[in-house]
Amino acid sequence: MNDQSRIFDFLYDQLNRFPKTDMLAAKENGQWVTYSTQQVADMVTQVSAGLLRLGIGGKQLSVEEQDKVAIISRNRPEWLILDMACQQIGVILCPIYPTTNVNEIEFIFNDAAIQYVFVSGQEIFEKMQSVQPKIPTLKSIYSFDALSGARYWKELIAEDLSEWLPKVEDIKPTIQAQQCATIIYTSGTTGTPKGVMLSHRNMVSNVTNATQTFPFPVNRTGKALSFLPLNHIFEKVASYIYISTGISIYYAETLDTIGDNLKEIKPNLFTTVPRLLEKVYEKIMLKGAELTGVKKKLFYWAVSLAEQYDNIHSKGILYNIQLSIANKLIFNKWREALGGNIECIITGGAACQPKLIRIFTAAGIPIYEGYGPTENSPVISVNCRKKGGTKFGTVGLVIDGQEVKLEPDGEICVKGPSVMLGYYKRPDLTAETIIDGWLHTGDIGVFEDGKYLKITDRKKELFKTSGGKYVAPQAIENKLKESPFVEQVMVVGADQKFVGALIVPSMANLREWMRIKEVPFTTPEDAVNNPKVLELYKELIESFNKFFNHVEQIKKFELLPHEWSIETGEMTPKLSMKRKVIMEKYKTVIERIYQ
Repeated sequence: MNDQSRIFDFLYDQLNRFPKTDMLAAKENGQWVTYSTQQVADMVTQVSAGLLRLGIGGKQLSVEEQDKVAIISRNRPEWLILDMACQQIGVILCPIYPTTNVNEIEFIFNDAAIQYVFVSGQEIFEKMQSVQPKIPTLKSIYSFDALSGARYWKELIAEDLSEWLPKVEDIKPTIQAQQCATIIYTSGTTGTPKGVMLSHRNMVSNVTNATQTFPFPVNRTGKALSFLPLNHIFEKVASYIYISTGISIYYAETLDTIGDNLKEIKPNLFTTVPRLLEKVYEKIMLKGAELTGVKKKLFYWAVSLAEQYDNIHSKGILYNIQLSIANKLIFNKWREALGGNIECIITGGAACQPKLIRIFTAAGIPIYEGYGPTENSPVISVNCRKKGGTKFGTVGLVIDGQEVKLEPDGEICVKGPSVMLGYYKRPDLTAETIIDGWLHTGDIGVFEDGKYLKITDRKKELFKTSGGKYVAPQAIENKLKESPFVEQVMVVGADQKFVGALIVPSMANLREWMRIKEVPFTTPEDAVNNPKVLELYKELIESFNKFFNHVEQIKKFELLPHEWSIETGEMTPKLSMKRKVIMEKYKTVIERIYQ
């Protein structure tokens, strides 16, 4: 079946043309367990039959009347198995972040009238149990793990399904490409979550166009490590790309085990978000700082070479010889730490520091930054492996099949087959966002050299100082994060006389600096109030201010002792800052800046 118009067609195409022994893999009881394409296809069909037996699916209805199932689970083979099982019988799957709070879960489940939910782990099961009484449509909670008090998901396929299996085969051909396949609720920075309705056609066209633009390894023996949450459109569509191109998907156990999992499975690629790349880079630099003598000199020599790397203009034969020496002596260890087989890393979800992309690419670990919102299923543009396909500091070339235009204020608008069906039950919001077929992204951008798209800021994040001058905070924040002493930073100053900043120091690097300068370290709280530390950050800010025009320069700042995180509420699940939450939480600190 070469006609792939629905997402689950990719599965059967793989089965017919290049079946794999390890289509999906995960660690179970400490051992890697693989699932062949045939096993996955069989399980998908059985789960579809099990769902039909529960009385859901198989009806040709409007989006509001279609049956809905939710999933709140970490990445694992069962995730995609349930996803495709729902798709091929016309059930809408609503994926929810495992970190979503109970109030949002209650809103989403009631908004979408969820009938069944599949969860992983005791904690999520208990969270769902606590909120279940407030969701009248919810009939049952199934667990992917055997937990006491929970219905085990294999009960679905343990029953006699002989009556239902033929029905699955009857329903599959009736599923239309334009049918809604998933509703992804985006938390957004304001108000209640919005449900983005994506059809099979939306996602299939994005998979096809992204793959044509960005050639993947096609030897069909490639492996990808998956750890970004699958309920995020970026990882979800990346998974469909892997299935359609024959790349095996191995699931990391947790974010903490990524390092070990990379060495165990030696993947060819993975997708990530900038925050995780920053963490990897910080770890590498900390290790480098611990070296002594010649080794330390060599390490910093190699890093400074990589900082000068230019993928467009050659820096000459001498530079190239030096870089190949640095690759043999230093960067080969970086590549080994990532498993030794990485052909590419794709980053998205937020702006990545160009410096990081430059250094890693010079070190033989090519990083390609892409861009696109959930509402576009998601990819709009991506830096590519082909000649002239990449420019550092941009989000690359617009992919095939997409039209992009910039509004007079710089807002990026996109038109094409991957633009969403709309927001679920919100025709008002849909009409504001899609105008004459053009999706208004809310991002501000420019085209460099007439072809590389560069995001300059979020329309909503631009702010005016009291002098009436516009400031784009993202570019300033990204520049500041190049300092090893800055872990996180948020620029403030809306309606104020000048620009200020909240800075979370990189505690490991700050402690090391304090040790060298013989400044006693007791607690993070003491450190951020120490006069010598404050002087260090004052000098650091002054050294960076020269990169910005007068209006953008940071005049005052406050240091914060603790990192922002998903758990403490300041970061979204894809590790972007929740500016409103930070503004509210640190209101008194920001007031101090402007006293």
